[in-house]
Amino acid sequence: MNGLNSHKKQCFTKQIVLAFMLFTSYFSVYAQNGMERKQLFDYDWKFFLGDASEAKANEFNDESWRKLDLPHDWSIEGNIHPKNATGGGGGYFPAGIGWYRKTFQVPNEWKAKKTAIYFEGVYMNSEVFINGKSLGVYPYGYSTFSYDLTPYLNFGKENVIAVKVDNSQQMNSRWYSGSGIYRHVWMNTTNAVHTAQWGVAITTPEVSAKKASVQVKTMVKNETLSAQTMVVKTIIWNKNAKNSGNAQVEISLPANSEKEITQTITVSNPLLWTPETPNLYQAQVQVLQSKNVLDDTKINFGIRSIKYTVENGFQLNGKTVKINGGCVHHENGCVGSAAFDRAEERKIELLKAGGFNAVRTSHNPPSEAFLNACDRLGLLVMDESFDCWKQGKNSNDYSKYFEKWWQKDLQTMILRDRNHPSIVMWSIGNEIGERGKPEAVETAKMLLQEIKKIDTTRPVTSAVVNLDKWENLDPLINVHDVAGYNYHLNTAADDHKRVSNRIIVQTESYPKDAFENWKLVQDNKYVIGDFVWTAIDYLGEAGIGRTFYSGETPGENWDNDMFPYHGAYCGDIDLIGWRKPISHYRSMLYNTNEKLYIAVREPAPEPLEIKTTMWSVWPTWESWNWPGFEGKNIVVEVYSKYPKVRLYLDNKLIGEQATTQDQKFKATFTVPYVAGILKAVGVENDKEVESKILKTAGDAAKLKLTTDRKEIHANGQDLSYITIEITDKDGIIQPNAANRLNFKIEGEGVIVGMDNANLKDLDQYVSNTRKAWKGRALVVIKSTRDAGEIKLSVTSDGLEGKSIVVKSLQK
Repeated sequence: MNGLNSHKKQCFTKQIVLAFMLFTSYFSVYAQNGMERKQLFDYDWKFFLGDASEAKANEFNDESWRKLDLPHDWSIEGNIHPKNATGGGGGYFPAGIGWYRKTFQVPNEWKAKKTAIYFEGVYMNSEVFINGKSLGVYPYGYSTFSYDLTPYLNFGKENVIAVKVDNSQQMNSRWYSGSGIYRHVWMNTTNAVHTAQWGVAITTPEVSAKKASVQVKTMVKNETLSAQTMVVKTIIWNKNAKNSGNAQVEISLPANSEKEITQTITVSNPLLWTPETPNLYQAQVQVLQSKNVLDDTKINFGIRSIKYTVENGFQLNGKTVKINGGCVHHENGCVGSAAFDRAEERKIELLKAGGFNAVRTSHNPPSEAFLNACDRLGLLVMDESFDCWKQGKNSNDYSKYFEKWWQKDLQTMILRDRNHPSIVMWSIGNEIGERGKPEAVETAKMLLQEIKKIDTTRPVTSAVVNLDKWENLDPLINVHDVAGYNYHLNTAADDHKRVSNRIIVQTESYPKDAFENWKLVQDNKYVIGDFVWTAIDYLGEAGIGRTFYSGETPGENWDNDMFPYHGAYCGDIDLIGWRKPISHYRSMLYNTNEKLYIAVREPAPEPLEIKTTMWSVWPTWESWNWPGFEGKNIVVEVYSKYPKVRLYLDNKLIGEQATTQDQKFKATFTVPYVAGILKAVGVENDKEVESKILKTAGDAAKLKLTTDRKEIHANGQDLSYITIEITDKDGIIQPNAANRLNFKIEGEGVIVGMDNANLKDLDQYVSNTRKAWKGRALVVIKSTRDAGEIKLSVTSDGLEGKSIVVKSLQK
């Protein structure tokens, strides 16, 4: 800590302790990308839905515009309608053009600094103005970008940032994209001598239980008019805020130049990063001159090794790990694409609870908060760049911009994300339209080479889907380090005979094929894992995972208009966070923490039949409430890792079945329906070891409210997810309840979304009323910037009202 006085040392130590002991704190979430110099710029914006080209001028009067904080997605606030231009792919949500403005003061002392505005993501075609001056247009809605404001600022005076967001050119996305400045915005200020943006790269080339070498490469910039000499000092801190190693070097830089320096630091007895033990370290990189700290960058990272071979598959820290992955889109259900930190964190919590150890960011770079949560909570990541290259899938998609923008967008993703220990693979594309043509091979080589210029520590893949003859795609697949198969893992054995050095991961799979894919992953060392489509339900691609009755419109969403469906419904987890039975089954295949589960296949009202799509599974529920089916046969499913299971109805034995791998760890029983108690029992060595029950619920009688967190931060950004359940008088959830629920919020919070997971329900997601579906609903509340209590009250005709209080605290 050379050059710091005692008081500063104490303050610094307290900051480090806070950052490491409270990794979920508001500040530390943003330390990952080396941007501690940045100030959050999310608050006090003005918004107008529509075009307003005159709004770029400082003198424009925006008094009538809506006041809001970021992140913001205006599409989720609108009406779902079949005539909206986004169509079924975009979930029939509105899009259009919107404008944002923010007025702010710039202190005189910033004259000697470099100042930039940093956008984590704007969807899409954003144009940014500072004091009336256009800084540029950025097309890709998933890229992070920044602009240098220094030449255009009025120091000591008022300044205006204006942003035009143009999502009117439809269709541009095959799924729900949202519209607006939906991720964080930052104001970044540095001295003229500083580390470059994303200029610190951390790798761990040698890792063992006894020691690890941490290599820190730092790009230092001198943006002054004279040569400068400085010291670059790096300190490695562990999670207990203890110094685990350090290094420093003196360098000289000519005027207006930059230089990359490399430091290698040995860490003894390292705490390794794995999904089970996601240990994080922090690298503090200081640029000092005459003992003055010119720049102070902090980056969280993990110490871990990765290796991919045909003989041992994917190895993390020397141990083979089979990937049980899920694909997700970027949106967060009823809050739309708004990338609130808590929404992103909760998504990772849901994936972990669902038994997944990996996630694919289909089909674009995710938010920084998403990756920070993967690091902190322990989830492997396949980080994906594009859905298309030169050949488009929609008339206004990224193919319009690929030739001009691919390099910048790809560099941005790799530079921004390379220090995340959770990322173990890059993906350069998904089901590329030109995949059967020679030019696709050349494009893949070009993209892969660009990545390798920045990062050689991770393999590169892309998701390839079949055309007509699978082996015709060998030239494209063989460009990649790892072969990504969409829905084609059944050819793995034959492919291995043909291309013996191929390492395979299934980048997408049908949910219904869970067992078959699990077995292929287990039986073949060169098959490293499977990513199901999808882990969580999502808006858009309307109805691809739906079930329907005979006589209704068949097929997937690209065949027909599926309105009122406005989401896919193919996720293991639904949009309010409930794990569907397929989630329990898949997790049971890969994990050991769950060994028994019972659910009931939904019966069809005669003479109709239930039909499924390629991405759906039979509708199956945790319910023994089937009025109208008394005496009729209903199928009960039991998933089990026990050798046998028994099923009882009201303590009378229905039957016993084996549930070994030969039975795919599943038993089905046909039971004439009668209200009562179903009980599944796991049997081992002829002893009943564990049981699960489903009990017929009585009439809806009560409301039950639970929250994921009773205390949240009073920062205007934190969220509490409150689940509403309708139960009978004994507290058993009534699975057929569809009561209209009305919500009232009081205190220091606002409602930012509500849902019930029914993707045919056309109620607005931002409202104060919602019907329950299957006895459940969800309300998401957001804190204000004032501390205090937040009270949510829920009422419904015929039921006693209930309320719940969440405390919002200053931290």
